[in-house]
Amino acid sequence: MRRDKDRLQDILNAISQIEKYTKHGYDIFHQNELIQIWVIHHLQIIGEAAGRISEITRVRKPDLPWPQIVAMRNILVHEYFGIDLEEIWSTVERELPRLRRDIEQLLQLTNNVGETK
Repeated sequence: MRRDKDRLQDILNAISQIEKYTKHGYDIFHQNELIQIWVIHHLQIIGEAAGRISEITRVRKPDLPWPQIVAMRNILVHEYFGIDLEEIWSTVERELPRLRRDIEQLLQLTNNVGETK
């Protein structure tokens, strides 16, 4: 069974993977379907991992929008014909840097407090 620490690391790894191919900006993202799919896939991983993190760990960072992260994953998986690339880019540009910082802090708290499920 994967632990919260592993899932938090999964989120950080997915963010790194997104950053790898979005660092060249919106125009490249908008023009390249493979990059779009790459980003969407890794956003799904973030949502899946976030949805499986225990409540014990979530309450350590209550300001994180846990339900919205999971909801985005559900939209990306189940409403794939209605995906809005502008919204995806906005998430990448505005939300992922903060999410990275928050998850890094939470991972540090998890490491300092001890292992959680």
